[in-house]
Amino acid sequence: MTAVLFDFSGTLFRVESTESWLRGALAEAGMELGETELAETAQALEAMGALAGGIDPSWLPEDVASVWGVRDKSAELHRAAYTGLSRQVQLPDDRLHDILYDRHMAPAAWVPYPDTAEVLRTLRERGVGVGVVSNVGWDIRPVFREHGLDPYVDTYVLSYEHGVQKPDPRLFAVACAALDADPRDVVMVGDNRRADGGAAALGCAVHFVDHLPAAQRPDGLRPVLDLVGTAAPSNGSGPRTDK
Repeated sequence: MTAVLFDFSGTLFRVESTESWLRGALAEAGMELGETELAETAQALEAMGALAGGIDPSWLPEDVASVWGVRDKSAELHRAAYTGLSRQVQLPDDRLHDILYDRHMAPAAWVPYPDTAEVLRTLRERGVGVGVVSNVGWDIRPVFREHGLDPYVDTYVLSYEHGVQKPDPRLFAVACAALDADPRDVVMVGDNRRADGGAAALGCAVHFVDHLPAAQRPDGLRPVLDLVGTAAPSNGSGPRTDK
């Protein structure tokens, strides 16, 4: 393999818990909830799937259902979908819905899996190209920069920037082209069999990991290193035109 493509959420990074997310938004807004009310509100938000990167919604309100399947095609659709879910939960101030949405995009809301840095660094040392291909409605590059991982990523291919979302093979094709890699020499690593499995249509190998809390998946990415050999030596620059 000459290149590896990674999904973002649930693969390289895990979003904070719903309760932590709510606490952060309340603190930013200068608001407080009693512990019982906070726990109940966090539970309601989680049941609605209002935290992007968390669990899927238990049901979809009519206004959200109309955009849910294409929410990752634009920043506007993504915000509309997730604030639409959070608005099903009563909050002490209507402004909190947008504050919550903005909070989930903050680097502080994300933690890399324990072996993410090791695997990305080792791939770079081996001269293997690295791309991040994500269904997402916002720019995840600051998350990688904040956690010191951006130097190991050669290209980011984000659905909202292309108006195309996985499993559409066109998104994976963009990443392969950016890495100057034959898809048959590329492995896609992700946690969603439908979305990430779309890379197989191009001839990419596909490897799946479990979408678990970071503490419960300490070494889920390490098997990727066994899937790739040592590519040609890299000069460390890579095709970073999208940075």
